[in-house]
Amino acid sequence: MEETNRQRKIAGVLQQDLVDVLQRAAQDGMKGVIISVSKVSVTSDLGVAKVYLSIFPSEKRKEIIEGVKSNTPLIRHEMAQRTKNQLRRMPELLFFGDDSLDYIEEIDKSLKGEDENPIKNPDILPKRQKR
Repeated sequence: MEETNRQRKIAGVLQQDLVDVLQRAAQDGMKGVIISVSKVSVTSDLGVAKVYLSIFPSEKRKEIIEGVKSNTPLIRHEMAQRTKNQLRRMPELLFFGDDSLDYIEEIDKSLKGEDENPIKNPDILPKRQKR
């Protein structure tokens, strides 16, 4: 199902404000961590917003996502204050990690030949189990 204009507008507003809130939090407590909001999608009833976070360095992704999830009520309150003139009701925020940059990096390494070649070393491929 295609997103409506209203859904896209709300997602854009949420994305801009979430970037400010999360980057300010990263500056305060986490030195050397970059958090960006790669995508926000809002359900058709405008009740739930799925937020995809891209985090650098990627080794800290799981830890930071858990921290953000545990602070969701505070983040939602801050967002409600920022968007009170634009939204009647703040959607529920669900946070997910965006690993697309890792996937792109893997493909890039494979294309450059930096990964181990499965043709020369078939032992690195996962073995199929016989049933």
